[in-house]
Amino acid sequence: MLVSVALPGRPWATDDPCDELRGLATTAGATVVGELTQKRHDIQLGTYIGKGKVEELHDLVEQADADVVLFDNDLSPAQARNLEQALGVKVLDRSELILDIFATRAQTTEARLQVELAQLEYSLPRLKQMWTHLSRQKGGGIGLRGPGETQLEVDRRLVGGRIRDLKGRIAEVQARKEREVASRSSEHTVSLVGYTNAGKSRLMNALTKADVYVENKLFSTLDTRTRQWRIRDWGRVLLSDTVGFIRDLPHHLVASFRATLSEARHAKLLLHVVDASSPHAEGHIQAVNSVLAELGCDDKPTILVLNKIDAVADHTRLHLLTAQHPKAVSVSGLTGAGIADLEDAVMEALAADFAEAEVVTTAGNGRVLAFLNAHAEIYRQEFHDESNEVVIRCHLPRHLARHIAGPEVKVRYLNGSAVQQAAPPQAAD
Repeated sequence: MLVSVALPGRPWATDDPCDELRGLATTAGATVVGELTQKRHDIQLGTYIGKGKVEELHDLVEQADADVVLFDNDLSPAQARNLEQALGVKVLDRSELILDIFATRAQTTEARLQVELAQLEYSLPRLKQMWTHLSRQKGGGIGLRGPGETQLEVDRRLVGGRIRDLKGRIAEVQARKEREVASRSSEHTVSLVGYTNAGKSRLMNALTKADVYVENKLFSTLDTRTRQWRIRDWGRVLLSDTVGFIRDLPHHLVASFRATLSEARHAKLLLHVVDASSPHAEGHIQAVNSVLAELGCDDKPTILVLNKIDAVADHTRLHLLTAQHPKAVSVSGLTGAGIADLEDAVMEALAADFAEAEVVTTAGNGRVLAFLNAHAEIYRQEFHDESNEVVIRCHLPRHLARHIAGPEVKVRYLNGSAVQQAAPPQAAD
């Protein structure tokens, strides 16, 4: 049984209040047998919904023989407990449902650690309500604590210790992930981001000819995959597919998945993939932008990609989207339509990072020369025998200029600005 409550600060995102919750429930393996919606000015502290709605929900649960009630809102531990007592069935809120889906989708060790951490952080403040029935068996006071309170302390200590252990292990994963991503700083990196089920994995398969798992369900991808994308007239680009976002994604879940989302945070360019066939596409765009802002990615160069144009039934909706987002690129990951236009847009965006530069180094500095041959467009080289120097003029990505500046290498843009020294020269792959 689905329940969705609209509040003044949290109105329904679409005309179908239970649309997304229905998709989450189906993804979790549930069969939806009924729905209940309500608009309220404020929440009922004890049960979130009013007494009359609780009674109505109780009747619906009995008539449909439902065994779980799913709320599209976040409930406090007390509210969930009170509702379960009144309804006689299990009650889950939106965050618990999403965490359950993530738990079934996690395949790698990294994803399992992140999901377990999010689940424990969510359940820790709810432990107290689980032991209320035992805490009354004895009186309170020092030396007279009931077994429920003792068990609660034990559980909190165990959960707290496990959380610390998971955070330590995830910190190691994140550090390794950061090093791995940083090692690709000389590459042109592009990351796919977007609402869950927007078709990112299928689009990645179309672009890279990779065999990435594709399923028409929410959160089919939890682990980041990176593949080589060969763009005509350009060369190699590293393309990464990331976990899909969703409206009101639990904050602790976003925090747990920061290591996974490091690909997006370090990418030179983001491809924001949108399901153009969805009637809620504009809301999905806003929800993804909100999560990107939370990750600190809102100022990155981004191309809006209107995907699944082959599934658009009403082309008026597609025309409206393109009118609202004139720089968006329309594609189909299934048929390949628009892929050439997307490549052109990506090349233009990446080329904006290039600047004309002059590099002066010794003629024997093979590492820098190899680096420039691999990553820059060289259009002139001058060798000076008297100084044993070579002067190279090239189009060089701005983010790479500091990688080669050093005591034996001088780099300046042809507009006159110099590049400060940063890292030692790196060998080309």
